Amino acid sequence: MKRILLPTDFSDNSWSAAVYALKLYVDEVCMFYFLHSAHKKSLKSEAFKSLLQLKEQADESNANANHSFDIILSTQNLKTAIKKAVKKYKIDMTVMGTKVSTTVNTFFYASNTLKIIKRVKTCPFLIIPEEYDFVIPKQVAFPTDYNRFYSYLELDVLKDFVSLYNSKIRIVHINVEEKLNGIQEYNIESLKKYLEDYEYSLHWMPKYTNKAKEINVFVEDLNIDILIMIKNKHNFFEKIIKEDLIKNLVLNSKVPFLIIPNSNIK
Repeated sequence: MKRILLPTDFSDNSWSAAVYALKLYVDEVCMFYFLHSAHKKSLKSEAFKSLLQLKEQADESNANANHSFDIILSTQNLKTAIKKAVKKYKIDMTVMGTKVSTTVNTFFYASNTLKIIKRVKTCPFLIIPEEYDFVIPKQVAFPTDYNRFYSYLELDVLKDFVSLYNSKIRIVHINVEEKLNGIQEYNIESLKKYLEDYEYSLHWMPKYTNKAKEINVFVEDLNIDILIMIKNKHNFFEKIIKEDLIKNLVLNSKVPFLIIPNSNIK
């Protein structure tokens, strides 16, 4: 059984992200947890009622025997609430909309989402654009600089995801050097071997002024349905964060964004 965490502020945006998750895992046996952070204790009673109503709505609108639902109400801040829920319920994936909040009326955008992703280091995050309608993820973009060897734990998340719909993996490298060095050559061969049973292709993008622009162009040109990256300190992912790609993707991306945790960071 997959365990999927769905943080919610009871907005249309968070419900849209939940619907995406339900459709994505339509053929999988799953337990979905709706989590709300009622940071003010005075709102706890009202939030609990809203969570029960949300669970009832999910039960009624999702006629799928594979799916079960539960609720989690926390009076801690959203980052702490998610971190604790991931550990307690052994969450496999957290699915969030582009807007997340700790109260019904206060929204924190990309900066808060990034803080949550940075703090919760053991769970993949799937970020869904606002009002995004589910489409089968036929093509997946996987950017890498080939400077780091990916572990089985990290790549298993990628393989597990693409196995849902036999998605094609488009591995994209941005040309920041004239040729690959020895480490990069080794890592690319290791990656190819690990994905040999999956349909994948290698792509090379020219270097623009920033990586955000390059990846966005790649997503558009190849009709990518989802972007997948592995989070890692002091590497390609961190450089992209500095270029505000996270903000661009969280607030403006037209496709979902799956962030896989680094297995070496706890």
